[in-house]
Amino acid sequence: MKAATISQLKKELLKLDHDDLLDVCIRMAKFKVESKELLTYLLMKSEDELAYANELCTDIDQHLNTPGRIHKKTLRKVVRWMNKSLRFSGNKETELQVRIHFCRRIKQMRISFGNCRLSKNMYAAQLKKINKEIDKVHPDLQFDYNQQLSGL
Repeated sequence: MKAATISQLKKELLKLDHDDLLDVCIRMAKFKVESKELLTYLLMKSEDELAYANELCTDIDQHLNTPGRIHKKTLRKVVRWMNKSLRFSGNKETELQVRIHFCRRIKQMRISFGNCRLSKNMYAAQLKKINKEIDKVHPDLQFDYNQQLSGL
């Protein structure tokens, strides 16, 4: 089955009454976990973006506070989860806050990448994404984020 375009889906959703629309949303949430997570964000967390960003930072801390050595698999898992969670928000300031927090935690924990080129590249990619997103925010905020980034 070929998926319809966004505009086609929007037209069809506009035709539905309230109860049918609710049924479609619930059925979609049951089908895939990511859809359920997105609905959770949209319905419960999108109102307070700062609290959402703080929650993501707390979750990053929990992922990285595992006893023993942090392995590259753990870092990849955290980065994948972080990217998915930030995609829900779409807010550049939230993305910057969370990515800077992630890089700061890596720096604070003094994770040695050693000869692991993959982990070095993962960290460098986060810095590159941060620099790219800084250009998209308000100039007053750019200065603040650049100050935070200078320590990394």
